[in-house]
Amino acid sequence: MTKLTFLGTGTSQGVPIIACRCPVCQSADERDKRLRASAFVEMDGLNILVDAGPDFRTQMLRADIRHLDAILLTHNHKDHTGGLDDVRSFNYIDKKAAEIYCEEKVLKTLRNDYAYAFAEHKYPGAPEWHVHLIDERPFRVDSQEHTGDLEWVHDIGYFYRQADGSLKPSDNAVVEAPREHPNVVPIRGFHDQMPVLGFRFGNIAYITDMSRLPESEFAKLQGLEHLTLNTVSYHPHHSHFSLDEALELSARIGARHTWLTHLSHAFPRYEEFCRQLPEGVLPAYDGLTIHD
Repeated sequence: MTKLTFLGTGTSQGVPIIACRCPVCQSADERDKRLRASAFVEMDGLNILVDAGPDFRTQMLRADIRHLDAILLTHNHKDHTGGLDDVRSFNYIDKKAAEIYCEEKVLKTLRNDYAYAFAEHKYPGAPEWHVHLIDERPFRVDSQEHTGDLEWVHDIGYFYRQADGSLKPSDNAVVEAPREHPNVVPIRGFHDQMPVLGFRFGNIAYITDMSRLPESEFAKLQGLEHLTLNTVSYHPHHSHFSLDEALELSARIGARHTWLTHLSHAFPRYEEFCRQLPEGVLPAYDGLTIHD
């Protein structure tokens, strides 16, 4: 069984928006309080996070997530990558590097935004990452069970203990994600003109931050139990699906359930919004769990 928990279902500003006094931002309904978009997938004994935005720390604590096998990044915008420094806690507790799966262009942004994590001589305590490069091809996420354990040396940093007892400095490994026996199917889409990825896990597809889905990708979305689509407004938007576009896609793909995410305060309060939607389509909310 594959299970997905929505850790955040809001736009890049979250809901409520700072200083906004609209009815949605002032709502007392917890389902109207939305952190930045992220999802936690449990599949085949693996713990997989999709996107690690600025609310990463809060989301990990709120959902009581104590271990991650992989972090998959849909694209390089800060509301999806801005929390990656906080993997330091997992480094220390799990004694493992964070396994990050992303495209080459996303890696280039990470090297710029988190240069200290890729430095030859790291500042002690910098996050430890291993990067796996992905593209539109299906790939495999593996358990961290057989990866080496990190050892912390005070005021120096992380090392790997060798068979002879010596310590080897940690590296900044960048490798191609394995393709044999894949368990994740990437979905190519466009966020305005930017190529981005969604992902299919079993019979659940998670798509966020898209405004266009190429014809070639629909074959990957057949037979779904659950489909997640982003929408930020009733009106057309340059980088996200409008509500009408999301509903049209939902009807065409034909999943049993469609969940709307990356929601803004442009939509009404949760219960009213539910009444506006067709059967089989509902707004997701933070903490909601679905399974196939």
